[in-house]
Amino acid sequence: MIAEHNLQLDPQKNLHHFLSIEGLSRKHLTSILEATHSFTNVAEQSVKKVPLLRGKTIVNLFFEPSTRTRNTFELAAKRLSADVLNIDINTSATSKGESLLDMLHNLEAMHCDMFIIRHAYSGAAHFMAQHVAPHISVINAGDGCHEHPTQAMLDMFTIMQHKSGFALLKVAIVGDILHSRVARSQIHALNILGVEEVRVVAPKTLLPTAVETLGVHVYHHLDAALQDVDVIIMLRLQHERMQGALLPSQGEYFKNYGLTEQRLALAKSDAIVMHPGPINRGVEIASSIADGTQSVILQQVTYGIATRMAIMSMTLGRMPNHSSHPSTTE
Repeated sequence: MIAEHNLQLDPQKNLHHFLSIEGLSRKHLTSILEATHSFTNVAEQSVKKVPLLRGKTIVNLFFEPSTRTRNTFELAAKRLSADVLNIDINTSATSKGESLLDMLHNLEAMHCDMFIIRHAYSGAAHFMAQHVAPHISVINAGDGCHEHPTQAMLDMFTIMQHKSGFALLKVAIVGDILHSRVARSQIHALNILGVEEVRVVAPKTLLPTAVETLGVHVYHHLDAALQDVDVIIMLRLQHERMQGALLPSQGEYFKNYGLTEQRLALAKSDAIVMHPGPINRGVEIASSIADGTQSVILQQVTYGIATRMAIMSMTLGRMPNHSSHPSTTE
């Protein structure tokens, strides 16, 4: 456990920070999904903006490279009418020895309202949340191998848009579970939302110790794991986090764990295929699947904007009106 999970909540048990899925309730996750639904039509408007965060200043602090996550956070903030400050870490004072706390205090002095942080160290977002001024919210955009909670929520919204509910679903998460912060957040979210079964599929070298304690069924053979599943989530091999040779070769990995048309046919006929990106074609997934009719990968990117709009507005206490939405449970 990285930190006390109630750090995320204000005295009324509403979100003030968004640091991890673990420790949140089904009500919290359902509220995020409902709020996301409220924002899905903003992109279709002639003026793609709502005034919920007008006058607020949001700071992107990305200590790791990112394309989709950083861009969707920035676009989400701008669609909420917030001012956005992107800090170039490579040229910032932290590269000259300034501490993270000193950076935070300097940004606080500029009257910022929210920090969105991606960092290589697990717990970095929790550390920030413990030290920022009370009015500032912190959102975790990925910390080490710990969690990536906004990615998990956009994934849950994607599933909700394609399936009638969570209760009867069987979900397979395939790939580098050991190094994936996305997988951990997804597993927590799926279990909180009450899916029937979560399966994790990987060679033994790419599974965390005692992964079963997260509430999953472990498979080492992909063909068996895909039988009768409703949702397939493919993960990339995170070579940048691997220490030592954990796999014989990428070719061998694709042979045993790559998603092909033959393997997809083992799942339910209406199964959807997901991937948090970036995709490594021919390593974990065939191009014909990534671009196929059952793939919802690009929809995940689209829903990422609305999801992050929802989370930003909720943590800053600016809830959208979502009086009528389809149920997220059965």
